[in-house]
Amino acid sequence: MSGRLFIVSGPSGAGKSSLCTALLEKCPDLKLSISCTTRGPRPGEVDGSEYHFLTSDVFESQRDQGDFLEWANVHGNMYGTRQSDIEAMLAEGSNVLLEIDWQGAAQVAEKIPSAVRVFILPPSLDELKKRLTSRAQDSAEVVAFRVAAAEAEIAHAGEAHFQVINDDFDEALARLLEIFR
Repeated sequence: MSGRLFIVSGPSGAGKSSLCTALLEKCPDLKLSISCTTRGPRPGEVDGSEYHFLTSDVFESQRDQGDFLEWANVHGNMYGTRQSDIEAMLAEGSNVLLEIDWQGAAQVAEKIPSAVRVFILPPSLDELKKRLTSRAQDSAEVVAFRVAAAEAEIAHAGEAHFQVINDDFDEALARLLEIFR
């Protein structure tokens, strides 16, 4: 029996990662797809856990060989999902969670139309800016860029099957659990 692919996307700072982490804790039968990226690890991130951290040369080589189900340049860094990783988990009957940006979600949906797409929205752009600033991981310029990019990303929320506003974390998580069950 084949598993189902669930795609969660949304702008940086909307709470995708936190919600996906909590969802994985509550759904032991759900497996997380580990994406590849050329960006450097953030504090506490471990290669092979949050991402597969690749050099630009290695990423481009794998991309050129057609290894990625999807890939995109996001905020100056490359991100991609290895097709073989997803296919193997689905073939073994696992349900798979893929946390990616809207560009990647659109690419995957073209190749795997049965994928269920969920878009996480911040309650407002002001709240998004507060969240990004409170992370203290990016410069003011990067935060401003991400907020501006979020406006364009939010325009794609309607492409997903479900939209979840992350205003109250517990309510947003409960809504995600309903969707995944």
